[in-house]
Amino acid sequence: MGGVIDQKVTKDYAVYNGDCIEVMQGLPAESVHLSVYSPPFGGLYHYSSDERDLSNCRDYDQFFEHYEYVVREVARVTLPGRCSAVHCMDVPVGNALFDAYIDFPGDIIRLHQKQGFNFIARHAIWKEPLGVRRRTMQKNLAHMTAVEDSIQCGVASADYLIVFKKIGGNPIPVANPIGFLEYAGDDSKMPADIRGLRGFEGDQKQNRFSHWIWRRYASSIWDDIRLGRVLPYVASKDEDDEKHVHPLQLDVIDRILQMRSNPGETVLTPFMGVGSEVYSAVNKGRKGIGAELKPSYFKQALRNLEQAQFGSLDEKRVDGLFDVLEAAE
Repeated sequence: MGGVIDQKVTKDYAVYNGDCIEVMQGLPAESVHLSVYSPPFGGLYHYSSDERDLSNCRDYDQFFEHYEYVVREVARVTLPGRCSAVHCMDVPVGNALFDAYIDFPGDIIRLHQKQGFNFIARHAIWKEPLGVRRRTMQKNLAHMTAVEDSIQCGVASADYLIVFKKIGGNPIPVANPIGFLEYAGDDSKMPADIRGLRGFEGDQKQNRFSHWIWRRYASSIWDDIRLGRVLPYVASKDEDDEKHVHPLQLDVIDRILQMRSNPGETVLTPFMGVGSEVYSAVNKGRKGIGAELKPSYFKQALRNLEQAQFGSLDEKRVDGLFDVLEAAE
């Protein structure tokens, strides 16, 4: 593929250190069953000085001019009737108070509609205000701000997973003939009598285990995502990196994989970061394709995928991961 600096290709995943547009141009049309990714947040963070880096755009308008090429390629490689899921948030503007926001999710929706996708779902991922305050040091999330002048109070903005479906009929249904077998999230509220019904094989209308999971997956608000369930990423940071660097939670990725793809299908992430989407795809029996422009992130993605087979990642408790990755080598 053109512009690729480094790569690793196995029978279960292919990852590339290079520009995602050039990587996707090397993929056949209508060859991807699902894409899921978190793009740079519209100029909020700056990752590198590379002119191919979307975070290095001059302004918000130029970001979307660049991003349109990405979405156009995603649309080209996606099968008709299949989905692309984009993780994003409202982008703060102005001073450190974060007292104004740009509707970044809305602009993402309009761009996808322009490129042949229908907007079909938006899941809000709840974030705890004090945790956001400690991470971002937003003054408007301090309780003292409410004491002094609550007009100045802010909000712990949700993350969003926006789901699009490419226009056209889906040639291969995503079927769950015995329902959902795993729950990606905090399942502590699942009743004991429901938990004992996992793998129910009778009339699926009576499958209360799968029904319990489906009700939460189909919710517009996901308040039980385990925010700390992420791949290792600290070692990927360069000295001049923003402090925000944090991978997409594996629960979010796992949910969209379960809902929108079949085992054995191909999952694409054009902004791979430290490899979370490829990791989850392989873990769930899919084929993963990832592109990452920044060498330090790509190297960490390789470490995450390679070390996983030896059980050295925090996610070693995930059933079946290491057998799959060992088979890929």
